[in-house]
Amino acid sequence: MNHTNTSAGKVSLSMRFMFLPLLFSTALLITYFLQVSGVLAQEFAAEFPQPTRALTIEDYYRVKSVGSPRLSPNGKWVAFTISTRNEEKNNNQIDSWLVPTDGSQKPERIAEPGETASNPGWTEDGLLRYSSRDSTWYLDVEKPGSKPFYDESRRIRGNFSPDKKWIASTKDIPFPKEEPAYTSDFELRHEERFKGAIFDWMYFQRDGGSFPVADPRTRSSSEIIITLGDGGEPKQLTDLGLRPGSVSWRPDGKVLLFTTDSHFRDEMTYGMSDLWTVTIEGEVTRLTDDGYTYSSAGYSPDGKYIYYIRGYGTDMVIKQKLNHGGPRDLFIMPVEGGAPKNITADWDLSPGTPRWTPDGKYIYFTAGIGGSTHLFRIPVEDGGGVEQVTTGERRIGGLSIDSEFKTMAYTIGRIEGPSEIFFANIDGSNERQLTEVHKELTTEITLSKAERLLYPSYDGTQIEGWLLYPYGYTPDKGPYPMIVHSHGGPHSASGYSFNFKHQYFAANGYFVLQTNFRSSTGYGEEFKWATWGAWGTKDGEDVMAGIDYAIEHFPIDKDRVGTTGHSYGGFMTNWLITQYPDRFAAAVSGAGISNWISDYGTADIARTKETEFYGTPWQKESRDRMIKQSPLTYAGNVKTPTLFVHGELDQRVPYEEAEQMYFALKKNGVPAKMIQYAEQSHGISGHWNNVHRIINELKWWDKYLKK
Repeated sequence: MNHTNTSAGKVSLSMRFMFLPLLFSTALLITYFLQVSGVLAQEFAAEFPQPTRALTIEDYYRVKSVGSPRLSPNGKWVAFTISTRNEEKNNNQIDSWLVPTDGSQKPERIAEPGETASNPGWTEDGLLRYSSRDSTWYLDVEKPGSKPFYDESRRIRGNFSPDKKWIASTKDIPFPKEEPAYTSDFELRHEERFKGAIFDWMYFQRDGGSFPVADPRTRSSSEIIITLGDGGEPKQLTDLGLRPGSVSWRPDGKVLLFTTDSHFRDEMTYGMSDLWTVTIEGEVTRLTDDGYTYSSAGYSPDGKYIYYIRGYGTDMVIKQKLNHGGPRDLFIMPVEGGAPKNITADWDLSPGTPRWTPDGKYIYFTAGIGGSTHLFRIPVEDGGGVEQVTTGERRIGGLSIDSEFKTMAYTIGRIEGPSEIFFANIDGSNERQLTEVHKELTTEITLSKAERLLYPSYDGTQIEGWLLYPYGYTPDKGPYPMIVHSHGGPHSASGYSFNFKHQYFAANGYFVLQTNFRSSTGYGEEFKWATWGAWGTKDGEDVMAGIDYAIEHFPIDKDRVGTTGHSYGGFMTNWLITQYPDRFAAAVSGAGISNWISDYGTADIARTKETEFYGTPWQKESRDRMIKQSPLTYAGNVKTPTLFVHGELDQRVPYEEAEQMYFALKKNGVPAKMIQYAEQSHGISGHWNNVHRIINELKWWDKYLKK
């Protein structure tokens, strides 16, 4: 939307396109529509469908990311974003869009051509809110002909109290800066000439951050303030020197609940947030201090309960030498006193952000279940268990619910195509798709389908996986080569989401196998922590059992199997080629650990070794575990030609981890190649890098897996 004073710049969303025929010829009008509206362009192309073909690398820049659905309080509109990949600038252009939930209109961009609108959302009174030209703008979408406006009285952002009297927010308090002192100009000159880094704090690195990162002991704090809804001077409620977060009002508007970590500057403890309250008079009460970590806290609609998610603190796991990381559960606590109640104690999955229904009867949340993500609910007071609301082979993301808890908007992730925006009743009924951003692409291209697999591992444990078929698959053309991909984490999961690289490999004649080996999330606590103390052993067997199963049931050439993955998937790749040297014809290891001992202290997450390996390298039992589970220990076994891919500035899995494994293979005469991406951290970001990587990985597969 144009924010100038011209009449054309202040046309409402519903009226904007009505003026176009007066300005353009028919031919120019079609061109304008194709440029301005991606959705209209897709409809135009759909009228003239092209023959289907395989995905190509050039299609990378045609895939968009649809996300951040925000449902209006009345449930009539969804604001969302579309992120478009820009090859020339090597970045993303993010535009905000609006669509009615009744399907009466097609999605429209919120801003006019030449402008951008970001961070779309809604005010409590139903105005569309978005950022543009370094300002926040508002629009009443319910009034035809309304114009976007800037409201100075709304410039204070925060949480309104239920009676709209106060707005709660936080104010940053910088740590006092100490100016350096020099004994002479001579000393000052040499200090100014110094090139390098000086630090004396333990956590001096963080992946993706500057080196060294700022001293965590001098982090700024913040305090909770409240301001009258109609303006005035803010009133500071806390003086804790901490960093309050998740600030929420009690329904009576007299108390604020928040979480904060009282040790956030202490280098010797790992982060763990506790529950606190503060009254509007400034009386602070700490509710928890027991070693657990608390998050996603709020009040019930009647103010009788506090609800929150509780998990095990890292220090608790380390000090107690636990053989698991502990469950993550949803609790309610009576405000007037009484014992907290774990309402998901009998449920073996991990709840996401909770939302209490206005009538107080249920709490809703999303959770991963196998390779899917779905909506669940639990009755609060009648003792019932967790109920699954939505079903299907899909991942629900970006869930947004209307103020009356009757409808919801969300994205749906699937393997066979990019995500789109959907809308449904809160029980999942009457679902409708609101966007077709990728209609043109999916009409033109035949994307590969995936087969869901359930198979037993070597010890009988049931494992879930997915096998992507090669483009143009027919059994009599086999046997086909197969690429096996292991996910990162390890506490994450493969599943129903679109992966361009996997589709591209399938388009080039490969089966692509993904497995949710043990340590994956979505299968319960025992499964999640099954690899504690022995990363690679049971989870490696799960991957190998999946390979065996796929070869037995599909036309796959057992002599043309490759293994790959990034981060933990890179470690898994390194591990598999050392433990099963005769099974793989090629490997691509992305940012994978090879030596747990060298990784400790050079990586930015020492806690993973202190928990899941039971300690540090100077503790014998832990050191022995690290050596035993390090791929480098067995590098002499490797026969597999391996491509190593790593970021130069990776601090999560330092580049030297790839160097050690690469050198070992070269020393033993095994074909190996290194691609180091300059100035890149663990994720290796940027479209140019992504495309370059995909091209070179395919060349490696073709060299060793194609006949």
